[in-house]
Amino acid sequence: MFDVEDLTYQTGRKTLLQEVSFRARPGELLAVVGANGAGKSTLLRLLSGDLLPTDGHVRFEGQALAQHSPAALARQRAILTQQHTLALAFPVAELVMMGRYPHFQGSPSALDHWIVEAALSTVGLSELAARCYPTLSGGEQQRAQLARVLAQVWEATNGFLLLDEPLTGLDLHHQHHTLDIARGLVARGFGVVAVLHDLNLAAQYADRLLLLHQSRPVAYGAPDQVLTCENIHHAFQLEVQLLPHPSLSCPLIVPCPRVRH
Repeated sequence: MFDVEDLTYQTGRKTLLQEVSFRARPGELLAVVGANGAGKSTLLRLLSGDLLPTDGHVRFEGQALAQHSPAALARQRAILTQQHTLALAFPVAELVMMGRYPHFQGSPSALDHWIVEAALSTVGLSELAARCYPTLSGGEQQRAQLARVLAQVWEATNGFLLLDEPLTGLDLHHQHHTLDIARGLVARGFGVVAVLHDLNLAAQYADRLLLLHQSRPVAYGAPDQVLTCENIHHAFQLEVQLLPHPSLSCPLIVPCPRVRH
């Protein structure tokens, strides 16, 4: 479990995150939403340990994040970032095998190879396992990177995935497929923290939402508690209507922009 208390991050005179508190639990999908520049990616970098907080605390499994060894953390939680730089033309399967590096020294075992194949199958890229990564489309690259982080924590107990905009470059089908994968992990006892831009997808798939605005939390809780007209207007400066979803027990958000005549 991630236990975040009064988390603040400053760089120079700029505050990128201020007094954010929440818990991310195994068996839950927490979606972090908000406008551009609200602090969502900064929050995930603090959860990953890539950044150190200016103030407040991040605890993982009851201990300060910094008290965990990098090797132990790598076997327990994986991070899918927004930017993926890969200088060499690795085959897709070899890229996914990078997720297994924390689990072996020297050569991968038969189990490592099986997990790579299972991760590729999960994201629907088995047929492209031998393709060079740079030749993939943007959406296929995103799915390959998802397979890599899945392979990293495949057999973890109460493992965590931190996903920063995992739907970037994906078509409608693969957006839902990716979130279905996340829900499957949640059903297995994993915790997932995902930065999402589409509020309707967040409402459909998340157990809890954290809504940020200008580095501060606006609301945290169940989707129907967080996604109110007032909160959405405050965070996005956009009028919306909330309708009952035709088949799910979550709100359906309809933007109501001003029409110029």
